[in-house]
Amino acid sequence: MEIKNSNILVTGGNSGIGRETAKQFINKGAKVVITGRDEVKLNQVAKEIGAIPLLFDISDLETIPEMAAQAIELLGGKIDTLINNAGIGVFPELGEITIKDLETVYQTNVFGLTLLTQEIVKNFKAQNYGNIVNIGSTAASKGFARGTVYAASKFAVRGMTQCWQAELRKFNIRVSLVNPSEVSSAFAKEDRTERPEEDNKLGPLEIANTIVNSIEMRDKGFVPEVTVWATNPF
Repeated sequence: MEIKNSNILVTGGNSGIGRETAKQFINKGAKVVITGRDEVKLNQVAKEIGAIPLLFDISDLETIPEMAAQAIELLGGKIDTLINNAGIGVFPELGEITIKDLETVYQTNVFGLTLLTQEIVKNFKAQNYGNIVNIGSTAASKGFARGTVYAASKFAVRGMTQCWQAELRKFNIRVSLVNPSEVSSAFAKEDRTERPEEDNKLGPLEIANTIVNSIEMRDKGFVPEVTVWATNPF
């Protein structure tokens, strides 16, 4: 896709992978709406990178049709690409898992992601074109200790991505899954402050590069799934 003059929605775009991805798209000439739950941080980041802010908590499922419509309106009535980046995690051991843990993570990582995509896909089908990038995790293909809730949600995202690929290819809609290994970011931090980069972990830049490169591929091809590892995590 030609990124210049395209219209893109990035969920969870006020920090980490989402922020860096939005920034790269904007630097290449795209119009980008970013969403977030912290109004102050959202507006600040949007101003810094030249994005359009949309205060939106994807876990508030009843608001999704309205917020999807607002996002498209902010983009001028047309959308080319959806980056499903918003995600959360909790990491209790088996024996400590609560219903609230499951509901909280699935509400954002699975239910909200699905319902928002469903709304955006209406536009993609109408125009017979579109791009969807779901941010998974290496936890989408292999579990780990204390990962029951989070990994299960990312396994779900991987499965849904494959289903959407099967359903949407005939509409010229490309659906990709990007699986990062651990990234130094604000993920899973209660105060949502960014972690400093570490030499043995990925940064948001590597994942943003992967997303942008996959979207820049000519429309006749797409990357179904890609996993990004830190080169030397020891």
